[in-house]
Amino acid sequence: MPRSPDIRPAVQRGRAVVRGSQNGTGTMKATIRDILQKFGRLPVDVATLSDQADLHEAGLTSFAAVEVMMSLEEAFDVEFPDKMLNRRNFSSVAAIENALLTIKNEIAA
Repeated sequence: MPRSPDIRPAVQRGRAVVRGSQNGTGTMKATIRDILQKFGRLPVDVATLSDQADLHEAGLTSFAAVEVMMSLEEAFDVEFPDKMLNRRNFSSVAAIENALLTIKNEIAA
């Protein structure tokens, strides 16, 4: 999916670059939580949310979800395909982890 050149650089300035975090789901979840804390603009501490907690109910907005998605793409060296750009895939830490694992598996196949 092509990105608007005027949006991506603005978000990159505050990006979390977490290389080497692609291995192991424990590390993956920690990276996801770190990105959510930095870019999710949630009114609650991400550490207080369970892996299944609804991030949208916790305050994740559409704009923040885009920033989270872009940071996830950079941190995990993936690109979310259009078919995965939906509210469900960004509804919880577990859903984000599942989406990332799906993308990684498709790349490996």
